[in-house]
Amino acid sequence: MNSVLHEAEVAVFAKELTRVFGDFVAVDHVSFQVRRGEIFGFLGPNGAGKTTTIKILCGLLRPTSGQARVSGWDVSTQHEEIKKHIGYMSQKFSLYEDLTVKENIDFFGGVYGLEGVRQQEREKWVLEMAGLTDKTSTLTGALPLGWKQRLALGCAVIHEPPVLFLDEPTSGVDPLSRRSFWDLINTLAGQGVTVFVTTHYMEEAEYCNRLALMSRGRVIALGTPSELKRDWMKESVLDLECDNVMEASELLERDPIFTETAIFGNLLHLVTPEPEQAMARAKQVLDEAGISLLRIDIITPSLEDVFVTLTAKDGN
Repeated sequence: MNSVLHEAEVAVFAKELTRVFGDFVAVDHVSFQVRRGEIFGFLGPNGAGKTTTIKILCGLLRPTSGQARVSGWDVSTQHEEIKKHIGYMSQKFSLYEDLTVKENIDFFGGVYGLEGVRQQEREKWVLEMAGLTDKTSTLTGALPLGWKQRLALGCAVIHEPPVLFLDEPTSGVDPLSRRSFWDLINTLAGQGVTVFVTTHYMEEAEYCNRLALMSRGRVIALGTPSELKRDWMKESVLDLECDNVMEASELLERDPIFTETAIFGNLLHLVTPEPEQAMARAKQVLDEAGISLLRIDIITPSLEDVFVTLTAKDGN
């Protein structure tokens, strides 16, 4: 993001943010800015430092060094203020399963100091947003996962925070519910809420305005989905279809002309700096192994290609 961005436009700011646990560096000099109303995605393998970074930004964990501010509040000295002015939703949803839908909403409204008419207005909003107006007396534990997810989102933003942190919020949720959930996220962003989200679903990453790719505690790439595919994927990607993708992958990954191989369902993606030569080499290797090559094409890299290639280069 442009370094001359006015401070009033920045919802989340991090500079050289670092968190060390003993000899382990969980977050390693991470820097970025998130604009107000932006959907900002955090991508990375398990253990990359995404959740630790979010916990620091939410005021739940102190940084070892570096600076960070959320809505102008300093994470090192004003973490209690940050907690009052953000929404946070984890993949476990933070709901009380033995309470009814209404009791959960009332509880979270009380936590954020809502009362009277204001509490009633926001409770109505949550119920309508989550599609639970006729389920107020239902035990939360009895709800389908997609409805729990929407209820958790409603409880996280019941106090209308300017910044919302979502840590793997759609993990384990079916594709239709994920799509519906992202419609809600887009609606919130359209109303000016800044959304900071971690996800391991590549199709969800495409919905973000910008992305930071983390690996081993560091941000190794930053940009819009289009920029990441254009600027960080310097090599070509081949899309290969054959009758034995597992064996083909094992054979081709040994060949130095391919810098990366990855299985995508029944297809194989091959990364190479020399696409024409690589196509001929792939045909030769598979023919010698008696594997039928059905199709091989040069394709536009996907975010998953970028993700796999950059994390592999970084040692994951």
